[in-house]
Amino acid sequence: MQQPKRTALAAITLAAAVVGAGWALTGAAAPAASKAAAKPAAVEKDATIREIEKYREALGDGNPAELWEARGEDLWKKKRGPNNVSLEQCDIGVGPGKVKGAYAVLPKYFADTDKVEDLETRLVSCMVMLQGFKYEQAKKNPFGGPDVKSDIEALVAYVTGQSRGVKMNVALSHPKEKEAFEIGKKMFNHRGGPHDFACATCHGSDNQRIRLQDLPNLSKTEAAQRAYTSWPAYRVSQGELRSFQWRLFDCFRQQRFPELEFTSAGSVALTMYLARNANGGVFNAPSIKR
Repeated sequence: MQQPKRTALAAITLAAAVVGAGWALTGAAAPAASKAAAKPAAVEKDATIREIEKYREALGDGNPAELWEARGEDLWKKKRGPNNVSLEQCDIGVGPGKVKGAYAVLPKYFADTDKVEDLETRLVSCMVMLQGFKYEQAKKNPFGGPDVKSDIEALVAYVTGQSRGVKMNVALSHPKEKEAFEIGKKMFNHRGGPHDFACATCHGSDNQRIRLQDLPNLSKTEAAQRAYTSWPAYRVSQGELRSFQWRLFDCFRQQRFPELEFTSAGSVALTMYLARNANGGVFNAPSIKR
């Protein structure tokens, strides 16, 4: 009973490959025709990219992410939880209470939890250790919606905003950091799910696009720098600020993979791989996206 589905999927995959390669399946003349059309197609692509960039620049004026940053700063300084303390003594990578430039060194190993943590995971740890929240309470509602806003996303907006203009500098000095990077690399390239996809299917090759969206090759430094340093971002289409953990969660959803658990070791490892690849890039977020 599954054969028609597999056949249809194979046909779709083949068709996509044919279109992507520029072949018309008309014999030996096809490559020549493809080469002849390549230059106009490249010009058209460049023009499209320029128009998209103009659109993004226009959106950048008065980025609504500033509202999340302001709320996040209030949450950072507000006394909350059973212990009635603020997060101002939370060490998120550059010392207790320091936020300037902290996001640029994450993920990293923290001795007090004996694990590698990204920003979201570290915030949850601090809410547990300092403020006295239960773990499930601290990680509840990681992604906001129209009716309920996420405290985590607001805190992420505030902390990341303090690293604007700072170069990414994620270290692999601890054995667990190196381990996380290698696990993340394997996850990035692992194929699975009903479509036999991997992160690398969309983001492991040059010159890929879905509709009008260019797909950066995240295995290469320059592309990884541009992509990673633009998250978190305010999504115009959703009216919400979205964290990098959400970006990974949504990519898994689109691949029809099992749900990526918020702050799981796997999510942190994948973030480590992508963040390390972006080293040297100047952080410029929260940004704004369609």
